[in-house]
Amino acid sequence: MSGVEVRPVAVLGGAGQVLGEDEVTRFIHESLAEAGLDGKSVCVIVPDATRSCPLPLLLTAVHGALTGRVSRLTVLVALGTHAEMTPAQLEAHLGGSYDGVTVLNHEWWKEDTFVDLGTISADRVGEISGGLLHDAAAVRLNRAVVEHDVALVVGPVFPHEVVGFSGGNKYFFPGVAGQEVIDLSHWLGALITSAGIIGTPGNTPVRTLIDEAASLIPAEKLALSVVAQSGTNSLHAMAFGDTISSWQAASAVSAETHIRYLDKPVRRVVSLMPSRYQDIWTAAKGFYKVEPIVADGGEVILYAPLVTQLAAMHPEIEQIGYHCRDYFLGQWDQFRDAHWGVLAHSTHLRGAGTWDPVNGERCRVDVTLATGIPEDVVRRANLGYLDPAGLDLTQYENDPETLVLPNAGEILHRLR
Repeated sequence: MSGVEVRPVAVLGGAGQVLGEDEVTRFIHESLAEAGLDGKSVCVIVPDATRSCPLPLLLTAVHGALTGRVSRLTVLVALGTHAEMTPAQLEAHLGGSYDGVTVLNHEWWKEDTFVDLGTISADRVGEISGGLLHDAAAVRLNRAVVEHDVALVVGPVFPHEVVGFSGGNKYFFPGVAGQEVIDLSHWLGALITSAGIIGTPGNTPVRTLIDEAASLIPAEKLALSVVAQSGTNSLHAMAFGDTISSWQAASAVSAETHIRYLDKPVRRVVSLMPSRYQDIWTAAKGFYKVEPIVADGGEVILYAPLVTQLAAMHPEIEQIGYHCRDYFLGQWDQFRDAHWGVLAHSTHLRGAGTWDPVNGERCRVDVTLATGIPEDVVRRANLGYLDPAGLDLTQYENDPETLVLPNAGEILHRLR
């Protein structure tokens, strides 16, 4: 099937609402019953454990709605380039095992995971990026998606530092994609800057690039896009339709739900990172979501005592360190051959700043880690260090210039 079919979007709930489990299950059953899936093979693409999402509830309903109707049902976990989930982790994450369902990690580290879908030309990338990039991108995707009739995305939508809002076709690119589109899309986001794109509604340049890549997928693309109550197993809303219209409906609710506004900047933010973030590669969201509200010369402290690594799957960040965008652009010959996705992560955590050969690097905000990562590793990576055992949260909570944020990483903070 063509993959460009547009279905009317169905929406349940909205900002300020909390859906009951029976409502969620009924909506999924009704939506999938009308989707024309009988006799087809379906690949369900779901997030890993770094997002708030009542995935067991959603998958139980999807399984119940499709069992006996579809010819084959596969669940593919969109790791991007995150760590592989063990069988025990998968069972807990998905809510158990499901009869007749094959469960797969996106094994991004294996070449035979991928099939080639084509290429986005350098001219087209230049057009999409507004001239920021002029590089062609090979489009490779997990073969499980291509080898099913239907690709059904099931997952949450949040403000996102690379694309504006997560969800929709982002579950394909970078969720189950090859390195080429991952690097290109993330570096494009870095060139725009995290603060310049995060929480931006509609078709950002990165979203347009992702949708362009997704247009090459031969399977029919559907999405059950949900808006989660951050840090809980509850939902505010859900939308079902094609991967674009469903995402648009959910991102509109996310914009009302997941963005909080302050009247003036703060001097310091202490982001208390929940356990779903197991390294700085993922816990850095505690910086992305607050950078816009920190005053010039201020500080963000990421408090995550259980985190012991900068990046479990990307150890090269220890050598590259964390730097602003201009640090890399000003010395591009030195860095152009590194994975651009790693460079993008570096700039996203270090935030806005400048670099020149005379004055060196000057970043707008200080970033300090209060984690289980050794001090020498942190300081070599160009970040500040605090011993988490000596961090007095009460002192920070009583400081009028400091904002202490529990469950940080999903709610975007902005100035009015």
